[in-house]
Amino acid sequence: MCRQRSGHPYSYLEIALITLLVLMTAVTVALLVLHFVTGESSSSNDYGEPSPTQKPTTTAGSENYLLGVGRADCTGPVAEIPLMGYANPDQVGGGLLTRLYSRAFIVAEPNDSRRVVFVSIDIGMVSQRLRLEVLKELKNKYGELYRRDNVILSGTHTHSGPGGYFQYTLFWITSKGLIKPNLNAIVNGIVKSIDIAHQNMKRGRLFLNRGTVENSQINRSPYSYLQNPASERSRYSTNTDKEMVMLKMVDENGHDLGLISWFAVHPVSMNNTNHLVNSDNMGYASLLFEQEKNKGMLPGEGSFVAAFASSNLGDVSPNTKGPFCINTGESCDNPQSTCPVGGASMCMAMGPGTDMFDSTRIIAQNIYLKAKELYANAAQELTGPLRSAHQWVNMSNVQVQLNATHTVKTCKPALGHSFAAGTIDGVGAFNFTQGAVEGDPFWDNIRDQLLGEPSNETKACHQPKPVLFSTGEMTWPHPWHPDIVDVQIATIGSLAIVAVPGEFTTMSGRRLREAVKSEFGSHGTEGMDVVIAGLCNVYTHYITTYEEYQVQRYEAASTIYGPHTLSAYIQLYRGLARAIAMNTVQDLPSGPEPPLFNVTSLTLVPAVTADRAPVNKTFGDVLQGVNVQYRAGEVAAVTFVGANPRNSAENMTEHNFLTVERYTSVSGSWQVVQNDASWDTRFYWTKGSSGQSNVTIEWHIPSGTEPGTYRIQYFGHYRRLFKQFYPFEGTSAAFEITNL
Repeated sequence: MCRQRSGHPYSYLEIALITLLVLMTAVTVALLVLHFVTGESSSSNDYGEPSPTQKPTTTAGSENYLLGVGRADCTGPVAEIPLMGYANPDQVGGGLLTRLYSRAFIVAEPNDSRRVVFVSIDIGMVSQRLRLEVLKELKNKYGELYRRDNVILSGTHTHSGPGGYFQYTLFWITSKGLIKPNLNAIVNGIVKSIDIAHQNMKRGRLFLNRGTVENSQINRSPYSYLQNPASERSRYSTNTDKEMVMLKMVDENGHDLGLISWFAVHPVSMNNTNHLVNSDNMGYASLLFEQEKNKGMLPGEGSFVAAFASSNLGDVSPNTKGPFCINTGESCDNPQSTCPVGGASMCMAMGPGTDMFDSTRIIAQNIYLKAKELYANAAQELTGPLRSAHQWVNMSNVQVQLNATHTVKTCKPALGHSFAAGTIDGVGAFNFTQGAVEGDPFWDNIRDQLLGEPSNETKACHQPKPVLFSTGEMTWPHPWHPDIVDVQIATIGSLAIVAVPGEFTTMSGRRLREAVKSEFGSHGTEGMDVVIAGLCNVYTHYITTYEEYQVQRYEAASTIYGPHTLSAYIQLYRGLARAIAMNTVQDLPSGPEPPLFNVTSLTLVPAVTADRAPVNKTFGDVLQGVNVQYRAGEVAAVTFVGANPRNSAENMTEHNFLTVERYTSVSGSWQVVQNDASWDTRFYWTKGSSGQSNVTIEWHIPSGTEPGTYRIQYFGHYRRLFKQFYPFEGTSAAFEITNL
């Protein structure tokens, strides 16, 4: 509190200070004049870089970066492999809707002294095993050019991609083992996308833009969000982050190269009844933007690369109609997400469309159209140095200094009872409900008999979470959850990409962004644009605020390192930001290296057996043909004698299962107009008995399809004994598309 000055004259000390201030101002002005007259920078260090305490320059066009973009297929097996996300044992792959891609972006300083790599992958999340294998491959190819500190791997969080690429036992169980063909497909796809970006580096410019995406998300745990302080909530108009952050890349002549967009929404428009491998709403937005820029090219082709990456999506759903009891139609938007009849298992959120395909399309269109607008109007140019900082941290034992007198710590990993309840996007099993702050004696007793009782230390550390699985104390055959976790920040001029190893809720993300921005600012690097990249480097489930943790809905029950997890991450990321701002990254301890387990290759996935065709039939024969004529909006469908699609995934990379072709009378040939990466095609595989199977291909004919003669082709591999694979194909009869 200030007091008014009395009528006394200035003291000698005050006069001296005023005189000193005037002299300092005069000297500063003189130095600035000298700086601009001579053109010599007084802010450069011995390496010709801006001072670590000075905000990076934002003078447009001062220096270009070297930029590279690349995209590669990482789809893997599309049949019989559990889909990763909902942890539903019945949800296994049975075909393909859209292919999965790895999209890589490399930014290098003009003199190529430093690089940053960001990779967005159409998978549920990046596992530790996956990251370690990718880094190993990159080191073999490029030496120390691409490293753990400057390579960020981020999963889009589609819940419709094959699993089986984990080494920790909990994920190993839900994926039915370590599935090498899928792990290899993802590793190879990521490395190939980086290879392509590396080989196509060119001088270019970066622009940043932001905008609001409407009608595309809701908070699926609003009761948890309301536990945050009212004073904090009052600073925000919504209980989700509606802002999209867009990074635009062009070459030095202004030609389009690619973009990265960060937006917080779960890719769960495709629900847990889906069996078709696909990239969900974010992946479809990527396809829409890439098809817009790569005119005349098929999906997955063309030089322009558009990544729609994940952010702090922990409590954010695309199912905008909200939760309703599927048996009665009444709302179940209550703290436990339960229905009067049927309980929690009846409470499901619905998307805006007529079905999950339509909902995926609507949300993807919303995201794509906003990105298109932001891309066209991006004007804030990024310039300045590149920096990156990384540490491995034992998250089971982080001491957190909350204030001058109070220290807390994180816990060994554990999951609460409400973890088993699932969410309104995908409900769990049995009688578990969200918001459980007390255990269930029935389930606790079963757990104690099968897995052992959690220690008193773990129970106390996780309060008020009632521990269902004390995964940090479960080590057979390998640890069930990671202790060693990656924390990482990369900066491109004034943009800070905070790579987080899990799913931060809306308010958790806001607090983290604010803390990182403040840390940069307090060390002279003010005005940083901070973006959160989700599902990076290793998966550790969810991160809620301390207040959200107290009511133990699904996200809190899945905050595996206890109630102070967010505070620990804020402390750790502040440390990285401080090191970057003060140019002391080299002094950061690398931390304890994560383990790489020798996980058995035995799985519960059915073995691929020899394929058989029905009597008097051969592979690729048509069992049910197409109609003679169709119109736009109708579905052309054909069923073939098929073979297990896993044969193709294990025998070939980037195998295409289907094409839709149009006859061109001028050349007398068939031209491919759609492939199996197209949103409008669907590839269904149905397993029969004794090695027999069928494949049904659908083409949902879009509006604007050119009238003419078309056909559908199917490509596969059948297997004989001793792993001998033989390619085959099938072709439908020709059919007409007409406007009539």
